[in-house]
Amino acid sequence: MDNKRLLLAIAISVAILLGFELWKRPGVQQQQQAQQQAQTAPTMPLPPGTASPAPTANNESPARAAAEHLPIDTPRLSGSLNLRGARLDDLVLKNYRETVAPNSPLVRIFAPREELAPYYAQWGWTATDGRTRVPDGDTDWTVQGAGPLGPDRPVTLRWDNGQGQVFEIGLSVDSNYMFTAEQRVINSAAEPVQVLPWSRVRRERTPTTAGYYILHEGFVGVLDGRLQEEKYAAAKDAAAKAQGGAAGTALEQETTGGWAGFTDKYWLAAIAPTDQSVRMRAAFRHTAEAGLPAAAADRWQVDFAAPAPIQAASGATATFSTRLFAGAKEVRTLDAYRDGLGITNFDKAIDFGWFYFLTKPFFYAIDWLFQVFGNFGIAILIFTVALKALFFPLASKAYKSMARMKNLAPKMQEIKERNKDDPAKAQQEMMGLYKTEKINPASGCLPILIQIPVFFALYKVLFVTIEMRQAPFFGWIRDLSAPDPTNLFTLFGLIPWTPPEFLHMPAWAIIMGITMFVQFKLNPTPPDPVQAKLFAFMPLIFTFMLASFPAGLVIYWSWNNLLSVAQQYYISRHERAERKQTKALAST
Repeated sequence: MDNKRLLLAIAISVAILLGFELWKRPGVQQQQQAQQQAQTAPTMPLPPGTASPAPTANNESPARAAAEHLPIDTPRLSGSLNLRGARLDDLVLKNYRETVAPNSPLVRIFAPREELAPYYAQWGWTATDGRTRVPDGDTDWTVQGAGPLGPDRPVTLRWDNGQGQVFEIGLSVDSNYMFTAEQRVINSAAEPVQVLPWSRVRRERTPTTAGYYILHEGFVGVLDGRLQEEKYAAAKDAAAKAQGGAAGTALEQETTGGWAGFTDKYWLAAIAPTDQSVRMRAAFRHTAEAGLPAAAADRWQVDFAAPAPIQAASGATATFSTRLFAGAKEVRTLDAYRDGLGITNFDKAIDFGWFYFLTKPFFYAIDWLFQVFGNFGIAILIFTVALKALFFPLASKAYKSMARMKNLAPKMQEIKERNKDDPAKAQQEMMGLYKTEKINPASGCLPILIQIPVFFALYKVLFVTIEMRQAPFFGWIRDLSAPDPTNLFTLFGLIPWTPPEFLHMPAWAIIMGITMFVQFKLNPTPPDPVQAKLFAFMPLIFTFMLASFPAGLVIYWSWNNLLSVAQQYYISRHERAERKQTKALAST
């Protein structure tokens, strides 16, 4: 009865999995449609003493001239900064495209508020003395310095409030993805002034996320040396439940240095204090605009501010400096910023997971092999051989034990038949047989348990590192980080139709299933017939489960299975030869 329940539970689990795949796609499509139908809405209220909200395009006077833009041009970025409100709201990555198609659009990091998914960075001040005019989202800044903004071409944004204070934002950018902004208040009035400077990154829509449990997307940062991660749903709940703090605050704390921002699977927009030894106030915020569809109503913000207002004495200048990263989460680029600029744990913007101590070294090993062989697929295959060599002693011990158990299968079956009415005695005789033959029936589990974190770490490398994104292999595999595009149910492209997602059965998944079936055949058959049937279906179950996994991981698993089959075959053959030799010596 217990075995029947086990099989029924497995069947129900598989049915739920397939049913979820059918349900998930319409849900994603509905979310995307809601985002497309949404209109640009007003900005969310900022926390007290942080900033004044910028007006929407709908609130601007029709007679007012269009805002001017400062061009941005670096080896890896292009775009512009909106001089109305000092918003960096147009940024494109020159080295990355949306798909593998050569004419695919370039990946866009930031987009202006007039578009469907506004996403931008901004710098500003809040007046805390009740009398000083400060720039806001409607302020038109002037540019000092020749544009476009680029490496070795810094510019300064300038605005005079007419009260004796001049506000400036000195902007520079390096050859990768890091901007530096120095905010200055130059006070020529007779009295000192107090202002609170801030910098922020805002998203005015909830982005469509990949939705994988093992991948973090949303708020991320390192504050006082501790990694902080909040998915959008969790941050929304935390902001709604916040008591005693600013409305819409999911997290707010003072920190020495650190950084915070928004992370997508491959992209990051984050703020960090230029001086990592100073105290700052960092926050994750969420509010919702009334009267809009759910996907379009959310307003998300990360901001850094001075922990207290700064004072500019008469004839003095007060400054506040932060950095902005907006670009691709390249491992070595983030490492360089961590080490060169001292940004604490900046490399942890990449979600390497619990097995960080394995995942990151795995990446470096595979990336080094890629530099040697020029193909990430080949690098994965060679790395797999190295892993097999590393685990060879453990695997050999396990395979020898399984080979001996397979040779003992007839004797074990004979014991079961002889004691079919006395299971306890049958178990006792089997344990005696194991002891006589010096076999540990559980010895095959240890290598598997040890290799689980290894497999998961490799999965993370393939799944989260941008270096693997759109990396080709051979033949039809043009992106190792994406699922194999072929499908058995279209006869690999001969039938012009699009099957449901759960019927996606690519060529490499079939190859993997065949290798797993051969590997299982080399293992001893479990004595329990129900377990034997269950194990017989495992290759088929895993074939369907891995069909939608990244092609690189399926290729790894297939290659790993082939190496295991070769190793098992060699050990089994060697074990049979030893047994024959032992019998021959015994007979003489």
